[in-house]
Formats: sequence, structure tokens, C-alpha cells
Amino acid sequence: MTRTLWVRVILLSLGGFFEFYDLMFTGFIAPGLVKSGILSATTPGLFGTTGIASFVAALFAGLFVGTLIFGFAADRFGRRTVFTLSLLWYSAASAVMAFQTDAFGLNLWRFISGIGIGVELVTIDTYLAELVPKTHRGRVFAINQTVQFAVIPVVAFLAWQLVPVAPFGFDGWRWVVLIGTVSAIFVWWIRLRVPESPRWLATHRRMAEALRQIGELEGQAQSETLAPPRPMAVADSIPRSGSFAEIWNARFLPRTVMLILFNIFQAVGFYGFTNWAPTLLISRGITITQSLEYTFLIAIASPFGPLAGAVLGDRFERKWLLVISAVCVGLFGLAFGQSRFAALLVIFGVLVTLANNVMSFLYHTYQAELYPTRIRARAVGFVYSWSRLSTVFSGFVIAFLLARFGVGGVFAFIATCMVIAAAAIAALGPATTKRALEAISG
Repeated sequence: MTRTLWVRVILLSLGGFFEFYDLMFTGFIAPGLVKSGILSATTPGLFGTTGIASFVAALFAGLFVGTLIFGFAADRFGRRTVFTLSLLWYSAASAVMAFQTDAFGLNLWRFISGIGIGVELVTIDTYLAELVPKTHRGRVFAINQTVQFAVIPVVAFLAWQLVPVAPFGFDGWRWVVLIGTVSAIFVWWIRLRVPESPRWLATHRRMAEALRQIGELEGQAQSETLAPPRPMAVADSIPRSGSFAEIWNARFLPRTVMLILFNIFQAVGFYGFTNWAPTLLISRGITITQSLEYTFLIAIASPFGPLAGAVLGDRFERKWLLVISAVCVGLFGLAFGQSRFAALLVIFGVLVTLANNVMSFLYHTYQAELYPTRIRARAVGFVYSWSRLSTVFSGFVIAFLLARFGVGGVFAFIATCMVIAAAAIAALGPATTKRALEAISG
């Protein structure tokens, strides 16, 4: 794992940093959307389109389309090309969204930006899995997510400072959205420094380019470490194209079913807390400013979950670390739901955040390991899309439970979902730590 490879990992992670800004500002600007009169905290009907739940649903409907319908794009057109185009896509859509004045326009452009974000998420995961040595995959995904989650305190702080006010007569939440669109400036700079995945090139019979890239990496490794060169490992079989049907064959069917179940239920815990924390605090009688202050304090912990995971990710089996982290999300969430004092709310909020973010880097690594290169992006996109579909509907369910059973009812629902997610991995998940991608996929 050389300096050259780490530079590529960090550049891809910077792309993810801007992507996570766009993905995560939902919950932080929600109080501002309610304050401006565009949306309401709850609606009389379960699937009302004028509440926060509809805004959450619009994003995740877009993520669902992006990961399911366009997940194949990175397999067909290349990781590098799709990484660039999707980043430009969601930046432009978010810029338009910042100027909307009604619920329909707001939700429409949130949906459109969600498509680009969904494609980007899948592309970064597949590229990272293909880029690095098997002994460092867990650590690399942990560092990647540390960089990405570092944006959450940033967006939380900006929301805390801007959402309650209207600088220059322009709603504070609009400023928060527009600040994130500066990511487009960095797109081409990152693109010029991130080459195509050699595994993808080989799978598409562009062997000369693939071998040239591998040769350059080997040469750089030799010069950086002063170690003698090692022979390249070249596949002895002719690459073949993959198809969507392959994820349902006898070898991959249990993995596909497992990841569908896991993604359906883990999304409730992860996004149920992330997207709703400020609103849940306000429902306790806490003011908008105090709510955003508390969520900023909680958000500071975001990068430390995967950063701690960098120590554990390649030392212990990822499958069982994933099970433990999912159970912890449920337990800490129940404690948060029962807390009444500010200090306890922040403490258990931090613990939920840490457990969620450890779980996040683990499953992003894990699901990208389970399929071969020829179908990796479309397979990951398909199973991951179920988390998006789940969040579309769980947002409405959380709004319904919040109105009728309060914060405690919301976290009882979240805890139940996390137990189901953990059980799916425990029962059906294969071991992957320190195994080559080709060995895991057979």
C-alpha cells in the first residue's frame, strides 16, 4: 500500500466528501424548511407531500433510481467517467433546488440530485475495492469514510449558524445548499489525477492499458519502498462480460438476499437518526437554535467512528464487526429515545453516530467484496438500492410514529430494524477479511 495508492484513495474520498455534504444536509436544513413555510414537520396523512418526510423521500427515491437503474453505468462506461459525470449532475441539481419556493419544486430537484448521488456512491465503492491490496481493504474504506464523514460537522455547523437567520434576505437553508455546490470546481482537478481502474480495463479486454497502469504502480512501489519488484498476478482466463442475471445464480443468490435484507433494515437506523435528529429534538420542546447546536455537537463525532474502525477493519472478521455495530445502533438509539437531559441526549447521540458510522464503513467494504469485477457496480447498485427504497417509506413511518408515539416509539422501531439487519449478516454472510476479491467471488 504505497504513497501513490494512498493519494488515489484520498482523491476519491474528497469526491465522496462533497457527495456526503449533499447527502447529509437533509436533516440539518429541515428546521429551516419548516420555518420558511415550504414544508411542515408532520402531515395529517401518512404519505403527505408537504412534510419533511416527503423531502427525505424525494432524495431517497432519487438515490434508488441512481443505484438501481444507473448502477450498471460504472460497469459499462468506466469508474472514472461515471465518477466525474455524477458529481457534476448532483451539484447542478442542488444549485437549482436552492431557489425553489414550493414543496413540489423542492422535492422534484431533490429527487434529481439524488440520482447523481446514488450513482456516485456505487462508483466510489467499486473503485476502492478494486484498487487496493486485500490486506488493506478495511483500512482504506475506513479512511475513505473518515474523510467523507468529516463533512458532517461542517454542514452541521453551517446549518447551526445559517438556518435560523436569513443573510442578505436569503433563507439560511438556501445558503447551506449552495455552499455545497462548489464541489463542481474540484471535479476536473480530481479527475485528472485518478486513472481508470485496471481491473475494469482488463475486464473490458483493454489489457495493454491495464498492464501499463499496473506496471506504473509496480514501478512507483519499487521507487517508494526500495523493495525488489514482485511478479504481477495475471488472470489465466479470458475476461467475460457479466449480466444482471448472474447475481441470482446459485453462488451469489444467498449473498444477494442477505444484502437486500440488510440494506432494507440498516437504512432505518442510519438515516432514521441522521435525517430526523434535529426534528426529534424539536419535538421535545427544544428550540431550533438549540436543536441545531446539539446536533452539531453530536456531528463532531462522525469521522471518529470509521477512524477507530481503521484499527479494527483488517484485524477482525468484517462480518462479525458488522453484526456488533448494527446491534449497538439499536441499543444506543433506545437510550437516546428515553433520555430527557441535554447531556444524555448528546452522549447517546454521539454513541448512535459512532456505531452508525462504524457500520457504514464496514458494509460499504463488505458488499463491494462479494461480487466479481464484471458485475460489481451493478450488483452493489442493486442491493444498495433497497436501502434507498426503504428510506423513502421509513421516513413516512417515522413521521407517523413521531406524531402518535413520540421519540420513544421512533427508536423502538429503529431498534427492531437493526436486530433484523444484524441477523441477516450473521446467518448468511461469508467471511471476507484478508481474502483476494477473486477468491471471495470464486
